[in-house]
Amino acid sequence: MNNEEFLEVQGQMQRPLAGQSLSNNPENPEPYEKAPRFTNVHEATYYLWTEITDSDMYLPAMETLQDGTPVLDIVQTILFGEFQRGTWNPDLMLMLVEPLSYMFIALAERLDIDIIIYRGEMEDEDAEEELLGVKFEESKIKAMKEAAQAGRVPEGTLSNKMKEEIKELPELPSLMSKVPEEIVEPLEEETPAPAQSLMAPPEGI
Repeated sequence: MNNEEFLEVQGQMQRPLAGQSLSNNPENPEPYEKAPRFTNVHEATYYLWTEITDSDMYLPAMETLQDGTPVLDIVQTILFGEFQRGTWNPDLMLMLVEPLSYMFIALAERLDIDIIIYRGEMEDEDAEEELLGVKFEESKIKAMKEAAQAGRVPEGTLSNKMKEEIKELPELPSLMSKVPEEIVEPLEEETPAPAQSLMAPPEGI
């Protein structure tokens, strides 16, 4: 997962045209037109936790945060991608924005990553943000910023099981710890033989 993949998914997050579902083949529905995999917010929340702490996603996601991608951009991409796969319906998707955001805030705090919550944050723009096609409340964004600055998430955001699992997650690899694949030792220069004096007697005499 990287910035380019996030942008690719974000480019797909357009609302369907009115009546578009009527033109879809009812015998071959899209995944999001079927019954969702999750309908319970607690089950869906832990599913998200297992996904973002999986080895294939965890370090790339942390590196993406470290590179300055806003938390809400990553959250939006993940939630919408799962919606397209039929993991949940739009209502549950919106309910998962806050839990997933605080998960990323907690993971970033553990690694001392300075994070950006939303795209306009660095430009001091209005904190109102459109997320997944709806306006996200300014008060919620403010609470996320305060949590990130304080280095702690609201009590109850992470279950006891999550708190134990977070201790086992790897650290970000340090650039300074990388060992070059091959170190070529400089060749020792041969010391040239001293020049023979013209006054020295020929060898063998």
